Amino acid sequence: MKIILLGYMGSGKTTVGKKLARQMGLQFLDLDDYIEEKEKLSVADIFGDKGELYFRKKEHQYLNELLLRKDNFVLSVGGGTPCYGKNMETILKGSENVFYLKVPIGQLAQRLSQQKSTRPLIRHIPDGELPEFIGKHLFERSEFYNQAHTVIDCGSNEAIDIVADIMNSMQQ
Repeated sequence: MKIILLGYMGSGKTTVGKKLARQMGLQFLDLDDYIEEKEKLSVADIFGDKGELYFRKKEHQYLNELLLRKDNFVLSVGGGTPCYGKNMETILKGSENVFYLKVPIGQLAQRLSQQKSTRPLIRHIPDGELPEFIGKHLFERSEFYNQAHTVIDCGSNEAIDIVADIMNSMQQ
């Protein structure tokens, strides 16, 4: 069983993914971490040194590589991953358990304003402009995110409650 978590940055994919993997006795994988390990560069350095096009090609290559593996795992993909190339198609073919962790814009803005130093995409955006920036991104990405098999409303839920929601939806 491969479980794939997608959603906007700050939606809790890594936190929820690690808890879900632990609870289910599965390995947790983060696509960006996997890319960094394979490329021996950080995602930021790949973007800076080789450009976004190179990154997106490698992202698709490594996504395919992971989904073709025989072992089971929980995989968290980058916020933009589903939106490029044929990645969403690849994700849906690679797993019957694809979950979109949907978080309200205000909550994302609040979380991300505290994480700016580790988020190059939003580092220079003033806090007051974050909700509009996130809203535009979500509008552009929602057609991809909403193709997930299950949309999990993560609004005010704690990570452990989201894990329970995911596990319950897989049993139905």
